[in-house]
Amino acid sequence: MERTRIAKVDDVRLVRRGEQVEGTLHLTPHHLIFSHTPPSTEKSNARSRELWITYPIIHTCALRPAPPASHLPSSIRLRCRDFTFVCFCFADEKKARDVYDSIKAWTCKLGKVQKLYAFSYQPQRPEKDVNGWNVYDARREWRRLGVSEKSTEKGWRISNINTDYAFSPTYPALLPVPTSISDNTLNYAGRYRSRVRLPVLTYLHPVNNCSITRCAQPLVGVRGNRSIQDEKLLLAIFSTSNTDPNSSETPSRPRSPQSLRSSEGDLGSQGSDPPPTDPETLEDEMIDRTAGDNKNEPKVYGAQQHNLIVDARPTVNALAMQAVGLGSENMDNYRFATKIYLGIDNIHVMRDSLNKVIDTLKESDVTPLAPNRDALAKSHWLKHIGGLLDGAGIIARQVALQHSHVLIHCSDGWDRTSQLSALGQLCLDPYYRTLDGFIVLVEKDWLSFGHQFNHRSGFLSSEKWFRIENERVGGDSNKQPSLVGQNSGAGQALESALLSAKGFFNKDNKSRDSLVDSDGELQPYDMSPTSKRSAAPGKGRASDKNTTKVKETSPVFHQFLDATYQLLHRHPTRFEFNERFLRRLLYHLYSCQYGTFLYNNEKERVDARVNEKTRSVWDYFLSRKEQFTNDEYDATIDDNVRGQERLVLPGTGELRWWYELFGRTDVEMNGPTRTTRDRAQDDTFDTTVLTGVETADNSLGAGAPGKALPNGDASALSSLVAGFGGLGMSKSRGSEPSSLKREMEVEMQ
Repeated sequence: MERTRIAKVDDVRLVRRGEQVEGTLHLTPHHLIFSHTPPSTEKSNARSRELWITYPIIHTCALRPAPPASHLPSSIRLRCRDFTFVCFCFADEKKARDVYDSIKAWTCKLGKVQKLYAFSYQPQRPEKDVNGWNVYDARREWRRLGVSEKSTEKGWRISNINTDYAFSPTYPALLPVPTSISDNTLNYAGRYRSRVRLPVLTYLHPVNNCSITRCAQPLVGVRGNRSIQDEKLLLAIFSTSNTDPNSSETPSRPRSPQSLRSSEGDLGSQGSDPPPTDPETLEDEMIDRTAGDNKNEPKVYGAQQHNLIVDARPTVNALAMQAVGLGSENMDNYRFATKIYLGIDNIHVMRDSLNKVIDTLKESDVTPLAPNRDALAKSHWLKHIGGLLDGAGIIARQVALQHSHVLIHCSDGWDRTSQLSALGQLCLDPYYRTLDGFIVLVEKDWLSFGHQFNHRSGFLSSEKWFRIENERVGGDSNKQPSLVGQNSGAGQALESALLSAKGFFNKDNKSRDSLVDSDGELQPYDMSPTSKRSAAPGKGRASDKNTTKVKETSPVFHQFLDATYQLLHRHPTRFEFNERFLRRLLYHLYSCQYGTFLYNNEKERVDARVNEKTRSVWDYFLSRKEQFTNDEYDATIDDNVRGQERLVLPGTGELRWWYELFGRTDVEMNGPTRTTRDRAQDDTFDTTVLTGVETADNSLGAGAPGKALPNGDASALSSLVAGFGGLGMSKSRGSEPSSLKREMEVEMQ
């Protein structure tokens, strides 16, 4: 209680959605509790009501003190991460300050994760009798997918090279890799990928044995570095599926976009629109055209795989990473695959987008008015959600319909990669659409594969999120000066990128914000994992883990849940869990009541013995399963019956605001029902997330990192994009030098 300046304040007025109630405010070590008794005709029947707010879920807190002469109450306004907006009014300005200081101390001055609520929370029955830590077992899940240490008939084995987490600290202990690849090869291949996050299996399709693998970006750099071991590993991954002509399932894949669309029509896709306006057709046609198959050759079904390397970043971002020793694959060295760029923006853009949504809702405590839907549209939040779903649809179609392998990466392989990988599997596998299966999916692709929940969620808060309004110094301290001067052009943008890289490599630079998507120091291409491990303790000091870096926070997992909500809304009978399950899961991400999400990777959780000292978040859901079950769920799987197929796909132009999450009504957030055509014409949405396709012989889109553009200038790039405009390429992405400069500036902050 040493942090609490005042534990109880009477006669506090709560303002929420324009309504006011009088009550008592209590401050405990873990919660802010407001209790009040609603008016009742019979006092004996009046029951006290309570509003509980856990401190970590408070995102911003603003104190507005009022001098006694003004005869106005002082107020504290809270904006919570579950989109609860409340205002507390105090008659005594000193008490308001004491409450503000107490909230600030309990929220952002704890100093370490072990002081959060999860380490003292003791559940009651029936939750007490459930052990959610046992729901996910990696070996059991790999056996379900057909991969085990004893059986290697599907071409995969489980490597124990990382059982002590010394090989790759941010990866899981068990790494499924092709049987033809030795641990020695993995050891060398890991040096070529950022943070030794080399390509490993995350999903194996049970019908065609095609895979989804994931990794981090390669260390190509401006010198065009390559790794024979990395190339060998990818070739082995893309060679693991062998077609059996005697199998009952015909392993054919449609070659033409028209046949592909007709196949998807049977799966419930929107097939009424003309082909030129169908983004899925355009994407398939782009990939098909760039691959450059010889149409005169006879087709052997199952042999014309279009194995994909999916770089989730815009092409210009991948180019910017080359300037600091990273980058994207040079397809001259990966002739057995096609690479595509999805143009999904980085964590800073996503954070800013959500902040714009919040700006439209921030007056929800003092007014009942609906949010401005034009302002909501300008936040581009739904555009970003649509991009994720579009990318997941490409991955799911490629695996299920094209019978091909897909490798996914972004920068470090723990943000956009986790989103796309998990959403793709959600579309492909009915098991992951059950409650237990979704838990396994989150454990596997988010927790085990090292999504940085602690850094992205900011559990220890920040003093930057607390302010006293009439004592603020003018100006936005969070704004960064532009890295690019007034001169326009791609050359100036690259020069600015190199200058930023110079600052990044400066010895005295302690900031992990020097590179977006990179949270630590970069390592030279030829630096061995052993030498990396010896250098690691220097950046793992407790002081680095005790504060929240605001620029590392981003609603990455929130976006995944929002995209899942979109799929659930489109396919209401294909999911065992309901919308409330997703909403409560997001709440408990930030409540810090459970230990599941408190750390950044599997190694940190093992070192902290989190399964011994805290409870699992799955205890909460599994002990209340009836509350989170979808009444419309149909578990039947029959690919011959419409609506019961194994594969589900995102809809085109059917995105909607998750109004329940924001505490609003459907009409307030989404407005009157609009047709698909109306939504398609909304400038909030792009026609496709696909911004570039590249093979060893062709490139289509906004340039190819590591390759010279035709004629070596930006005009050739513009003509290249214009030449394929009919395929739905977005000209706004990188087609102008000024656009290139702006995007590179964001990536190189």
